[in-house]
Amino acid sequence: MTQDLLLPHFNFAVPMLLAATESVWSFFSQPGHVLALGLAAFGSSVGIGLAGQAAAGAWAKEARAGRNLSFTYIILVGMPISQTLYAMIVMNKVSGVLANAELAAANAGLLLGIGIATGLGEMLSAWMQGMIGAAGIRGLSDSEGKGLAFIIIAMGIAETVGIFTFVFLLGMIPG
Repeated sequence: MTQDLLLPHFNFAVPMLLAATESVWSFFSQPGHVLALGLAAFGSSVGIGLAGQAAAGAWAKEARAGRNLSFTYIILVGMPISQTLYAMIVMNKVSGVLANAELAAANAGLLLGIGIATGLGEMLSAWMQGMIGAAGIRGLSDSEGKGLAFIIIAMGIAETVGIFTFVFLLGMIPG
């Protein structure tokens, strides 16, 4: 008799418990895509800031010398923004996985790891790219524009780390 009274409650509690467990795992998988974009945007901001400060100083130096202000610096200032775009693409793909609670719960650790790794990889790539750009701007200013191709190549190498991070981690997202 007691078993018959408990069975309906047990059958009702199990699905609720499973749903709660999925919610918990989904909660732990969600910060990944936010961290991917947030850390990448932080790195892009720092990189752009570093290169932008160097450009402002170079323009002031050129103005004092009576030279035309170099537009080339804008290219170097803007290059670190691409890492934020790469992270946004990863974030959007992870958001698709998060829409499926069961898939998100089953891959919570992986999704969190992908988000953190994407964010850190893109952040550091953009930051270092900005540092190279800042040094390059100072060098271009001192050499009156000589060496631009080498600076772009050096910045491209830093960009490649961001591209590798993007491509490899995008491929790890469960479908």
